[in-house]
Amino acid sequence: MEGFSWGNYINSNSFIAAPVTCFKHAPMGTCWGDISENVRVEVPNTDCSLPTKVFWIAGIVKLAGYNALLRYEGFENDSGLDFWCNICGSDIHPVGWCAASGKPLVPPRTIQHKYTNWKAFLVKRLTGAKTLPPDFSQKVSESMQYPFKPCMRVEVVDKRHLCRTRVAVVESVIGGRLRLVYEESEDRTDDFWCHMHSPLIHHIGWSRSIGHRFKRSDITKKQDGHFDTPPHLFAKVKEVDQTGEWFKEGMKLEAIDPLNLSTICVATIRKVLADGFLMIGIDGSEAADGSDWFCYHATSPSIFPVGFCEINMIELTPPRGYTKLPFKWFDYLRETGSIAAPVKLFNKDVPNHGFRVGMKLEAVDLMEPRLICVATVTRIIHRLLRIHFDGWEEEYDQWVDCESPDLYPVGWCQLTGYQLQPPASQCKLVYRKGVLL
Repeated sequence: MEGFSWGNYINSNSFIAAPVTCFKHAPMGTCWGDISENVRVEVPNTDCSLPTKVFWIAGIVKLAGYNALLRYEGFENDSGLDFWCNICGSDIHPVGWCAASGKPLVPPRTIQHKYTNWKAFLVKRLTGAKTLPPDFSQKVSESMQYPFKPCMRVEVVDKRHLCRTRVAVVESVIGGRLRLVYEESEDRTDDFWCHMHSPLIHHIGWSRSIGHRFKRSDITKKQDGHFDTPPHLFAKVKEVDQTGEWFKEGMKLEAIDPLNLSTICVATIRKVLADGFLMIGIDGSEAADGSDWFCYHATSPSIFPVGFCEINMIELTPPRGYTKLPFKWFDYLRETGSIAAPVKLFNKDVPNHGFRVGMKLEAVDLMEPRLICVATVTRIIHRLLRIHFDGWEEEYDQWVDCESPDLYPVGWCQLTGYQLQPPASQCKLVYRKGVLL
């Protein structure tokens, strides 16, 4: 599967990709504008025998995330020389760039004798046509500047004990994704990948401020050059009022299992922290010491009121070892002497996200978060997306929020220089079954 091409994959299967505007955290996600089919651009002319680099005008035939299928002007309905490119690439320019830069516009060799007056042809073709904004490349560059820098210290979830955080240091930043190395890692291989807007990272001192468990570092003083990340750089959570009716320890709810993201499980609030944060345990599979409790904010789109799965025809995973099947919440609450968390306390906001079933994208495998894979949206429940990794079995699907910073447009990996995992072959399926975190 070396040399995976999104263009070939989309062409051969007539796939549709999620538009860039679905991904507000991604480069150009909030300023993509009206880039669409028939927009004209100036691009290198590869159908040319001249020794110097020359350009020609092409129109967008199809868009797939950042990638555009282009056709040189003059080819009309002939798709023979159509080609895919990343519209945010450095060789893509608005019409008029060549004239302003003193670059020659030369028609492709295949059609160079089609017209005697190419200038008149272009004037006719381009009158009233749309092109990229003149500052497009500048906006691309600005949207790929990230405030997180190497040597910054953060608190991040401990991937081996989800109930606590540890100090980690930013090792590298790629496209807003951080490679974090736990501070006590002597050989710098004990790492964790996440986006800078991930709910899993926080400023130094966050755990103490809300009452979250924290693994104190054996390192007594900061290493040279390391410094605490300014708190304002982290994603803000919605303020909540905990003074009135609020979540209480022991209340039941439904939650995405952080250790098996394909399932929504019966869960319990184990501890109420400050600032709206909750420690959640998955019923029937909790460690005795609570080491697998997981912190979700009260506004998290990954927790749901009792009955959510039934209403939305999602399979609810009952507690491990629970034998009274099919599972009924009414019976379970009575048997355990529990109450359901009030429905009104959950996040009901559903953004107009733009995703549709069948759309292609690039998605982080949250069980192995250094990997970004070719993926498909297979279900949409309000703001919840079911993400399927192409070529893998459905048991590896993951429930992800529509605004998750772990979802990216087609072409994101190419744009940022990150390695994209192609659709799996059967030999990889066997290997993957042992992977967790």
